[in-house]
Amino acid sequence: MSFSRRAFLASAAALPLLGEPAAHALKIVVAGGHPGDPECGCAGTIARYADLGHQVVLLYLNRGEGYCGQAALDRCAAIRTAEAGKACQILKARAAFVGQYDGRAVVDEEHYVAFASALDAEKPDVVFTQWPIDHHRDHRAISLLTLDAWLKGNKKFALYYYEVAEDTMMFTPGEYVDISSVEGRRHAACFAHASQQPEQWYPKQVEITRFRGTESGFGQAEAFVRHPESKRGLLP
Repeated sequence: MSFSRRAFLASAAALPLLGEPAAHALKIVVAGGHPGDPECGCAGTIARYADLGHQVVLLYLNRGEGYCGQAALDRCAAIRTAEAGKACQILKARAAFVGQYDGRAVVDEEHYVAFASALDAEKPDVVFTQWPIDHHRDHRAISLLTLDAWLKGNKKFALYYYEVAEDTMMFTPGEYVDISSVEGRRHAACFAHASQQPEQWYPKQVEITRFRGTESGFGQAEAFVRHPESKRGLLP
């Protein structure tokens, strides 16, 4: 997908200036395979949307039951749910959970229906989900579940894909969001997931956002692929 700076600026100009209330509040859903994935790939964009008065929901596939550092596994769900809540507070977003189990993602008819129901209940205008060619199977699962819900729902919402550090492969973005002004909140939201050792992966994500900024003419940017059959959503 080729990048059109003119198209990007036209899209961005359709929104109010940063700090001004939105004339029409959009519902934005950012789906992720685990607590921390939406923050890693989209925290700056989430913060920009929220600052403009739009409603943002971070929809996690599970509660991170499979890993939480040195803590016992039976504590992981509670620890990572609390971390997600803290991150969402920083970003002015709301956390929601699909109910699957970390590392054991299931993609079948029952789970397609359950996920579509959860997503439809949010009535989103724009949905961001993980790239289908990621290393982690939970990332691939959330991507497939989102795509199926979009198709079965007659492509009602705009559908975008995001990238995450060290997991995403073969990602060629076409649209960008300037996150230079919200990097501090992006950092804080990612570091809210303390059990995931963000000091190890966050520097790599910063390399990505700086590189995407160079591509798009900003200090730092988050980059996205819009599904080729999706309508264009308003990016902040």
